[in-house]
Amino acid sequence: MLTLASKLKRDDGVKGPRTSNTASDSTRRVSVRDKLLVKEVAELEVNLPCTCEVKFPDPNKLHYFLLTVNPDEGYYQNGTFQFEIEVPDAYNMVPPKVKCLTRIWHPNITETGEICLSLLREHSIDGTGWAPTRTLKDVVWGLNSLFTDLLNFDDPLNIEAAEHHLRDKEDFRTKVEDYIKRYAR
Repeated sequence: MLTLASKLKRDDGVKGPRTSNTASDSTRRVSVRDKLLVKEVAELEVNLPCTCEVKFPDPNKLHYFLLTVNPDEGYYQNGTFQFEIEVPDAYNMVPPKVKCLTRIWHPNITETGEICLSLLREHSIDGTGWAPTRTLKDVVWGLNSLFTDLLNFDDPLNIEAAEHHLRDKEDFRTKVEDYIKRYAR
């Protein structure tokens, strides 16, 4: 699966002259990210929640992948939700960019795919945001938890969905089920 790993090993064995131009610095940055990703993707594949699946459209580009979450409990049970995860060049100093590709009625995910998850914030007042010690495993487990224990109606991104839940929990459940039938199968 990790075809990039063999490339990185081969690159480590080839030592060429060092130059200090911008292109070489840029290449080195990407290489650092890719080295981290080889390790993190291997760890992720071993520690993936049973409700999640990861797919790499191009196995040579570990910095872009799709995550599918199939919650097995709660409001979103029986839905299939897809996320796009792109890891920027400056990773692990900045968090991955994540978007929900499945339309969903959720207090912490907008209908256009924006996500409110503290560990995806570059700067966080409460100290729970992104830190270089975080990994892709943390991101995947966090996204998975948005459907269970991290479902947060008190600090919503989709205020309308949160207010809907406060107003009428049963109607909220009905709308979630309708969205699952229409968009998340």
